[in-house]
Amino acid sequence: MAILKELFGNMPDKTEVYKYTLTNGHGVSASFITLGAVWVSMLVPGRDGQMADVVLGYDDLDSYLKNPPHFGAPIGRNANRIGGAVITIDGKDYPLEANNGPNNLHSGPDFYHSRLWNCQASETVEGSRLDFSLESPDGDQGYPGNARITVSYLLTEDDSLKLEYRMVSDADTVANFTNHSYFNLAGHGCPDILKQQVWINASHYTPADEVSIPTGEIAPVAGTPMDFTEMKEIGRDIGEPFEALVLGKGYDHNWVLDHPEGELSLAAKAYDPESGRMMEVYTDLPGMQFYTANFLTDELPGKGGAVYGYRHAYCFETQYYPDAVHKPQFPSPLLKAGDTCHTVTVYKFTTE
Repeated sequence: MAILKELFGNMPDKTEVYKYTLTNGHGVSASFITLGAVWVSMLVPGRDGQMADVVLGYDDLDSYLKNPPHFGAPIGRNANRIGGAVITIDGKDYPLEANNGPNNLHSGPDFYHSRLWNCQASETVEGSRLDFSLESPDGDQGYPGNARITVSYLLTEDDSLKLEYRMVSDADTVANFTNHSYFNLAGHGCPDILKQQVWINASHYTPADEVSIPTGEIAPVAGTPMDFTEMKEIGRDIGEPFEALVLGKGYDHNWVLDHPEGELSLAAKAYDPESGRMMEVYTDLPGMQFYTANFLTDELPGKGGAVYGYRHAYCFETQYYPDAVHKPQFPSPLLKAGDTCHTVTVYKFTTE
């Protein structure tokens, strides 16, 4: 195992931004930057041993300062959407900024991935580890409570990247974290993912309205294009005239995972038949947003000059359900003062 630290660039005020690269004994590597604690690369082999970087991203700091698709970004305090851009905690309303139509999306526009995080690197018995930390003051992004946040990445010898999120606040608040990496198991610069295959451990999903806020229904996937309970090509049903797909312009919904909340277990798989690369996703969270990059555009050149566009990748965003703060029937992302939020998501890379 090895950890490499190198200068990635300088902020406008000349503050240095560093990139850390973790490498295991198989040559699998993952890189992260201190701007936003962003995951910038994941180098894994195919069945022929050929290595490919399977996460989308940029080569330069200026692009990450913009990063409109949130490539590789930890998202908090609340991932996904909050309807009406307001939350109510302990009987008090807290207005948020409406940055996605009438809603708040990913707690923006003052995103955590536009801030510098502290980083501590260490070698552990499990593998090489990075602990990124951030202080979020009371009122930050509109949320109550002074919060201490840690996002940790651990690269293991079985080619897994383990993500841990921790937060403690001195007031009741929201804690719903995810990572917004975009994956393409054929390699980040390949232009199409429709023949790659996906399986999701979910017999239900949460239908959403025309502005992507869940209706509150928990609907079965059986007999619909939302059914990924058997491995299937992403493109097989994506063009069907099914309301969820029409409104989302493809897959962009929350799946209700078939495991008890708090139990780390297999949530999804993705497979690229051409290269043989497979990714397994494990989480202890109750939901997962499967998003097929329906709104991705080539605003900025990607790594190596790659052009990223419509449906060139997909995201597996483990999470509490969108707008759960307004849906008492959904698992709650509310965190009580003094309690610790601790969740785990693992991306494991293999070949077939």
